Amino acid sequence: MNLRKTINSIGLADWLLMAIFVIIPLAGMVFINSIISSGSDVVIEIEGMDKYRYPLSDDRVVNIKSSHGSLNVEIRGRKVRVTEASCANKLCERQGWLDKGAIICLPNRISITVGGPQEPKDRTVDAITG
Repeated sequence: MNLRKTINSIGLADWLLMAIFVIIPLAGMVFINSIISSGSDVVIEIEGMDKYRYPLSDDRVVNIKSSHGSLNVEIRGRKVRVTEASCANKLCERQGWLDKGAIICLPNRISITVGGPQEPKDRTVDAITG
């Protein structure tokens, strides 16, 4: 009974404000997803330095080692994932298969990015800043 009174007391401006709070984040997610294009290469950085670049079209399993730990990376079906990590939290493993974006293992200081064939080293503009 109390809930019904509350819903009936909500005005048009309140409903519009709630709709805006739902629509804007959803539109932002769609916009960001359309900006980040599927790449053709997997770039693996160890401690901030580009070390490996593999095409997404070639299926392979790669063992990556840094001074902080190691990862097993699998590339298959134009997607990439971390199958095994030496870090404690295993968040990089839980990200699953990606065909765009990045997998980052902070404890091991390894990042795996799906990008284009020749991305410039100076990445001053990203999907968020435009």
